[in-house]
Amino acid sequence: MDLQFSATALIQASYLLTAFLFIMGLKRMSSPVTARSGILWAGAGMLVATLATFMYPGMTNYPWIITAVVIGGVFAWITGRRVAMTDMPQMIALYNGMGGGAAAAIAAVELYRGGEVTTSGATLAVVGGIIGAVSFSGSLIAFGKLQGLIRKSLRFGGQQVLNLLILAAALLLGALIATGFNDAAGVVTGLFVLSLLLGLSMTLPIGGADMPVVISLYNALTGLAVAFEGFVLGNAAMIIAGTVVGSAGTLLTQLMAKAMNRSLANVLFSGFGDTGGSATATEVQGSLKPIEAADAGVMMAFAQKVIIVPGYGMAVAQAQHKVWELCQLLIDRGVTVRFAIHPVAGRMPGHMNVLLAEAGVPYDLIADLDEINAEFETADVALIIGANDVVNPVARNDKSSPIYGMPILNADKARNVIVIKRGQGAGFSGIENALFYLDNTRMLYGDGQAAASALIAAVKSV
Repeated sequence: MDLQFSATALIQASYLLTAFLFIMGLKRMSSPVTARSGILWAGAGMLVATLATFMYPGMTNYPWIITAVVIGGVFAWITGRRVAMTDMPQMIALYNGMGGGAAAAIAAVELYRGGEVTTSGATLAVVGGIIGAVSFSGSLIAFGKLQGLIRKSLRFGGQQVLNLLILAAALLLGALIATGFNDAAGVVTGLFVLSLLLGLSMTLPIGGADMPVVISLYNALTGLAVAFEGFVLGNAAMIIAGTVVGSAGTLLTQLMAKAMNRSLANVLFSGFGDTGGSATATEVQGSLKPIEAADAGVMMAFAQKVIIVPGYGMAVAQAQHKVWELCQLLIDRGVTVRFAIHPVAGRMPGHMNVLLAEAGVPYDLIADLDEINAEFETADVALIIGANDVVNPVARNDKSSPIYGMPILNADKARNVIVIKRGQGAGFSGIENALFYLDNTRMLYGDGQAAASALIAAVKSV
């Protein structure tokens, strides 16, 4: 008895330590300076929670648990080391989906037990199961869209009505199970089939440009599902981890939607954001004016202030190291250099910050939209590398544009704008960028890394 009490006390103490490590880790992740250590703190918290599982009295499935931990750990280690930064968003979507699937699996185990589960426990398991299953299937679709496996969005008339009917049917089956009126295995199976189908039908119509918001939303849902299942199992670590993930994901989703001046409902139901360029094209006046790297290099070498605006194209080209090498040359010549980061630059929040940190760019040179926007008017050159929609001025002045009202980086207000771009296509949202046609803009065509190398050579030759 004393031994069991000691084990229970040790488990609860472990969960308290887990909660502290999770919260401190999340706090440190809020700044690029401390984000790396924040991940280590949170990882340590997960390790403590995992080890606490082995101390539960009556635990007998050690071989299965150890096997699962080893397989999952090895797979995560290998994929984590090999995945490119450009593929990180879809990796996050995939792992997030696994979390939702795990929560749904826990709910399924509890619900298939039938009458052994209390009414309150069954209710929480139903809610957590529905949310977890939706997050699982929806995250897999998000992964497929970002990975390029799903290239078109599936839309048809009455789609939202169908989604509501699926949701209503799932809730009806859930009510039957939770009240004990009918908790047969077939009804439980139907509940999870409908929930998985709802995740598919909700996500398939959403365009690829909106996938970062969708991933963040499903991350919040996964956390919520885990918290519900924590209540079902009486597991404090799951409740704490789920609550932390759910609240952080919710806040992040709101911030991203605000950064695009879009409501969450608009993201989920408007059908905007197709990677195929189905958005309504905006009529743009003027012409594209190319520039050679030698001339652009001279322009930057004799500038007083240069602001770099990185985007997903820089990630694709893996040009961050060359860009920083270019900046170091400019700084040595006395040029003031800053980096401007839009909240939704790239394909996930913080994407550009991570790339620049990887290249060794000091944090004090990196500024977000609110901090840097006023400085564009005093900049001699704004260098856009791989960014598109986040610098499109139609967001300020064209009410007919789908991105009207979205806060953008005011790159067009710089004295000169140089855009490094592989081709003349529209942005990820399919909208033509009016910035490229302005009188003070010049287009430097080519791969981002090759263009940066050419600029380096030009600056050195001055």
